[in-house]
Amino acid sequence: MLNNIDSSPPNHLKKKEIKRELKQLKEKMIAFQKKMNAQGKYSLLLVFQGMDASGKDGATRRVLEGVNPSGIKVKSYKKPTDEEFAHDFLWRVHQHTPAKGMIQVFNRSHYEDILVPSVMGYIPKEEIEKRYELINSFEKLLEHNGTKVLKFYLHVSKEEHLVRLQERIDNPEKHFKHNDGDWETRENWDSYMGVYQSLFDKCNDIPWHIIPSDENWYKTNLITEKIIAAFESMDLEWPELKTEKF
Repeated sequence: MLNNIDSSPPNHLKKKEIKRELKQLKEKMIAFQKKMNAQGKYSLLLVFQGMDASGKDGATRRVLEGVNPSGIKVKSYKKPTDEEFAHDFLWRVHQHTPAKGMIQVFNRSHYEDILVPSVMGYIPKEEIEKRYELINSFEKLLEHNGTKVLKFYLHVSKEEHLVRLQERIDNPEKHFKHNDGDWETRENWDSYMGVYQSLFDKCNDIPWHIIPSDENWYKTNLITEKIIAAFESMDLEWPELKTEKF
């Protein structure tokens, strides 16, 4: 259970050392991304899930800092529009999956269509159960087509969550992030944790990475390591020269 997983870095780790290591990891990741983009054979989908203020925006910004922007796309998922509601729940997601050579970030994702209706109870349980397997099949399809899917749950403690929500009220520079609905979501903390556990159990054909996220420096380092491992699993090669002149 999530309650048994620490959301903070191990005590023996030193922030300065980890940030120094991160600089080297970033250089490696940037080099891999250039090669993947040039080859145009594989793609990478980064799924960031977590409670409000768990650091999804920050993870996107910090992890991908320095990567060529032309090779990245970011999509944030909110409440479905009327047009999206008129289609199957994966319709709005599939059209934003990455083209070959690209990195696509999902800030929230198709998992919202299990999380929110499960907690709020506006979709029958039988339909929710079907969605678990539909998502498994969807993610397998993406990987079959050369897209490596990395799923990250940004794990913050309930105590840190409160600190971050309050900061959005107290700090004028973060007022724009404040949403009254985030406090309502917090009231259903235990329900959301229960649904997340179901996601980890039932949608794990492509495994989840639970990232301790109370400290951004540790979170960024762990995610970057996972991305590099994903690149290393690809058969990346620089494309050969194509010319009739030389």
